[in-house]
Amino acid sequence: MTPLRRFPSPKISALVSDVDGTLVTDDKMLTARSRAAVAELHAHGIIFTIISSRPPRGLRMLLKPLEITTPIGSFNGGVIAMPDLSVITEHLLLPQIARRAVNVLDAHGVQSWVFAGQDWLVRDSDGPYVGLEERTVGFRPTIVEDFGPILDITAKIVGVSTDFDLLAQCERDVRAVLAHQASVARSQPYYLDITHPLANKGVALSELAKLLALPLEEIAVIGDGGNDIAMFERSGLSIAMRNAGPEVRRAADFVTGSNREDGFATAIERFILGGDRSNAQVGIARAGGRAW
Repeated sequence: MTPLRRFPSPKISALVSDVDGTLVTDDKMLTARSRAAVAELHAHGIIFTIISSRPPRGLRMLLKPLEITTPIGSFNGGVIAMPDLSVITEHLLLPQIARRAVNVLDAHGVQSWVFAGQDWLVRDSDGPYVGLEERTVGFRPTIVEDFGPILDITAKIVGVSTDFDLLAQCERDVRAVLAHQASVARSQPYYLDITHPLANKGVALSELAKLLALPLEEIAVIGDGGNDIAMFERSGLSIAMRNAGPEVRRAADFVTGSNREDGFATAIERFILGGDRSNAQVGIARAGGRAW
């Protein structure tokens, strides 16, 4: 089939951003230029909010500096919450699916983290990336010998490994084992997120659009991970970070700079406020029969 050219929406009323690898730098900092760019969005009447793989508690430090007053998405959309972290909607893994996911990760030698409610549980405090995640989300994990009954109320399971190729293979195997019973995607090369089938950024974007009373075609999105492609597919304009993988960059209308060079701010300045949307990449028609 010959790909159809997608024409990004000429009207943008909101921007929804991923966080890690996109909005913040590799050391999890929000730059002054990024803050200023979001302030300019507010000044132009454009809504700004976020959808992240982080838990709700891990997003609190961003809400005040960015003056976010609208609903936010956490756990890749597994929980939609208000800025005070009160829950609007949530999609939890079925208990048997959560247990099966942990078993598959264990079989691959991949560390498992479990997020449920406001808690983050790990079995090895010295495991890979535990310290990084603690600095990222701003709170410490609870150390347990066994996840036990917490798997009955799990919002997200993360497979963690320093072996990126192993985690890529694990991603394929988990998808095969869980079939359509979970959403499985890497948010970073070292993090494999496993959530409820409706806990993905595409569904979350649709839920936010309803809460904001905006058509999807008036919402722009920006991200860097494989889990961001789902929201690219539903948006009116999609932007990938330069630090994203090839598959993610190909799925977006535009590619901006990396998160190490203020690519987030550049995207706002150029594609959202600057209106530079004349050279979108060639891509296939979107789901639902819309031709672009």
